Amino acid sequence: MTVPSPEPWLGGAATTRATCVLAPNPGPMTLDGTNTWVLLEPGAGEAIVIDPGPLDEPHLQRVCRIVADAGARVTQTILTHGHLDHAEGAPRFAELTGTTVRAVGRGHDDLSDGSVVTAGALELRVVSTPGHTSDSVCFVLAADHALLTGDTVLGRGTTVVAHPDGELAAYLQSLDRIGELTGGGAVATILPGHGPVVPDAAAMVAFYRSHRHERLEQVRAALADGAAAAADPVEAVVEQVYAQVPREVWPAARLSVRAQLAYLGLSAPGA
Repeated sequence: MTVPSPEPWLGGAATTRATCVLAPNPGPMTLDGTNTWVLLEPGAGEAIVIDPGPLDEPHLQRVCRIVADAGARVTQTILTHGHLDHAEGAPRFAELTGTTVRAVGRGHDDLSDGSVVTAGALELRVVSTPGHTSDSVCFVLAADHALLTGDTVLGRGTTVVAHPDGELAAYLQSLDRIGELTGGGAVATILPGHGPVVPDAAAMVAFYRSHRHERLEQVRAALADGAAAAADPVEAVVEQVYAQVPREVWPAARLSVRAQLAYLGLSAPGA
């Protein structure tokens, strides 16, 4: 039986206020590319841009044109986290738009949990969600019952806990927090950093939580089966637990395994 490939994600209008401009950086880790999000209240003149993406001048210029064609200007440039596929182009984009880059730490105009970012009548609430990285944040777009998740929750597949900056206990707590938002009705839709829009946020978060706990059980089993005594326990766990995962994403799997071992109170060579 042949399993059909998923439909490619091309970006475009996602909600009343959110439009995705897809960056030209597809790959095993970035899926169809980085989602640069333009947020604009209908008919308003101020826009927020989240994750300008890589340092690709045509992409950055395209984002500027889309905002200008809507009769608006960018007043806020924001990052979900500092990975280069989301943030490398941010300084140049801020230069193009006359804005500052806002993010958690790293010398930016820092954001904090619970703070509200505005552009005219548009409001975003910051939700601290460390785990994928220590600086990861999500943004509640309450008017659209949507959550912009960066790499904390993807539109397709699962994300990496990028050890040592990423940390599994924090990631599980962040999933719990997002679960509360989806369960309470504040969030129905996920606007991810990669991949398509997720129309059933609650179902996706439930899948992410069960997947993480399933992976932990698989790691425990691999360790019990002899991986713990291997010369390289990380590689032994990856070979057993991620055997069905394409090898091109094994480097990310190794980071997640290191995070899983740290969560279980174990160390690994080079950790």
